[in-house]
Amino acid sequence: MATRVFIKTNFDLCTGCSLCQLACSERLLGGYNPHRALLQIRHEKENLYHFPVVCNQCSNPYCANVCPVQAIQRDPETGAMVVDRKTCIGCDLCRRYCPIHVVGVDPEIKKSVKCDLCGGEPRCVAACPTGALELVCLSMPDSETEVTHG
Repeated sequence: MATRVFIKTNFDLCTGCSLCQLACSERLLGGYNPHRALLQIRHEKENLYHFPVVCNQCSNPYCANVCPVQAIQRDPETGAMVVDRKTCIGCDLCRRYCPIHVVGVDPEIKKSVKCDLCGGEPRCVAACPTGALELVCLSMPDSETEVTHG
């Protein structure tokens, strides 16, 4: 059985406080800039609803599938899709094909950046005071032959 690890979002618990974005940007940049965090909070209906959006660590990730140099690969230890910055050419195809637009070329380093689950211990999840973000581990069959049909 393979394990799929990702961050589940519970928008109904999100207050829009941005602590998750601050924790993410601090790890990424060494400082606080929520606009450069690797997750977004989309505010709707005059800030009544707050939708945290983070990489789903897809089973069949478009970002990796369209990368012409295969710079995005699954980390065998954490299960996260990670960008190899040495290989990345900064073409931005990953952003263009990501359905939720949470991967893309960083304007300063000119390489793609995306959530890598902080090596298995996501700081955004730890920083969220309401439980709007939670780390989930799912066991999935390695192949369709292991799926039982009732």
